[in-house]
Amino acid sequence: MAPIELNHFINGEWIPGEGKELVSTSPTRPSDVVASGHYATSEQVEAAITAAHEAKRHWASQPMAARADILTKAADIIRSNAEDWGRELSLEEGKTLPEGIGEVNRAAAIFDFQASEAIREAGVIYHSPRPGERIEVVRTPVGVVSMITPFNFPIAIPAWKAAPALIHGNTIVWKPAHAVPLLAVRITQALEQAGLPKGVINLVIAPSSQAEAMLVDPRIAAVTFTGSTRVGRAIASQCAAHGIPVQAEMGGKNPAIVLADANVPFAATQVLNGAFNSTGQKCTATSRVVVVKDIAEEFTEELLAQLKERRTGDPLESGISMGPMIDATSRDNALAAVDRNAGDQSRVLAGGAIPRIPGCDGGYFLEPTVVRIDSTGNELWQEELFAPVLALLVTDNDDEAFKAAAEGDYGLSAAVFTNSLNATFDSLDHLDVGILHVNSETAGADPHVPFGGAGASGLGPKEQGRAAREFFTHTTTLYLGRQPR
Repeated sequence: MAPIELNHFINGEWIPGEGKELVSTSPTRPSDVVASGHYATSEQVEAAITAAHEAKRHWASQPMAARADILTKAADIIRSNAEDWGRELSLEEGKTLPEGIGEVNRAAAIFDFQASEAIREAGVIYHSPRPGERIEVVRTPVGVVSMITPFNFPIAIPAWKAAPALIHGNTIVWKPAHAVPLLAVRITQALEQAGLPKGVINLVIAPSSQAEAMLVDPRIAAVTFTGSTRVGRAIASQCAAHGIPVQAEMGGKNPAIVLADANVPFAATQVLNGAFNSTGQKCTATSRVVVVKDIAEEFTEELLAQLKERRTGDPLESGISMGPMIDATSRDNALAAVDRNAGDQSRVLAGGAIPRIPGCDGGYFLEPTVVRIDSTGNELWQEELFAPVLALLVTDNDDEAFKAAAEGDYGLSAAVFTNSLNATFDSLDHLDVGILHVNSETAGADPHVPFGGAGASGLGPKEQGRAAREFFTHTTTLYLGRQPR
């Protein structure tokens, strides 16, 4: 197809960028241009902030029901375009077509859920110790929100940030990952078509060097970010110097623990799904699995047997389990880490190479890779690769398995495969994570429950569900008294 023209959305108008050329290519066939245009400049970012600042009072004054109506209309538009936008997502980001369509539908579901805030309770009333008075706690929008989103979920993650920000009356300046600008345009188009007033959302596809104002401008009330721990902490540090709160969903090194009473075929399937769906490029991916020795051989054989049934290839083809990584640098860095750490007592059990995919010359493919390691000190056990690489470790007993799974700085998600209630309680005691799965894969983020991690995986309030309002609103405690008659 012909490349789609990329523009920026500032104060209700689509305008071309005034910066350097921006080209979005397919990771499946890097010679294929999906969309093109020009980056926004710092002046255009400044204009976006001004537009959001000028629009915030009017948007906040609208009844929540009116804001909800726009979100519901946007959800309908997104859902009606799921097939087409899902295909564009797969072309631009590389996940399989069913995953791309599923992600678009998830974005619609997120908008629907947040729109339903309009029919939930609006605050809390407390008893007062004084006669003739009651105490209310009410929520008000924080103001202009900077939104910085990653490449790996180019419509779902923006939805779970934008929807709660908008329903609670905030305005937005949004910088998406430059590798996936097309889906950012699509979700903004949906909101525009749904009737969102001008200036309420502003899309600027800009390099970080041109977007610093999104972190330091005094008109910015809050910054919500998803990406690496390194970048998230740098953003938090910079914003702290300016008194701007940050919500950061960052890295993960998520373990699966397979205990002796686990259903081995089921556990193997779940671990493979967690490790290799979305090409392992998600913060909740299963990147390490620890198995007790009683079933280690059986589990490993089952895992490798099932892995042979999975196909890596063009993500738009049917029957494909895994597409390419986002770019050559990410793939090559993952391969180098495997090469550095597979040796001595560690060895590659599957993958570890670049596959040849017919018709996809130059694509950023990596075979789904499983490496059996000898200790928790191995880099593959400690460091996030954001790639389809799974480290496998065998321990003597449950206690050692939980101890190994708790190693490291991250605390986003974990999975435990067991039928034991005691082991479930042990997992709660030993694993400091934001999300714990018992007998399911580590990945997953339902729109109606809190999402986020501990340690190096998260800063600030949780995302999604009703927890989202904790970041996008202030509370005001109102003492409402009666005058004497």
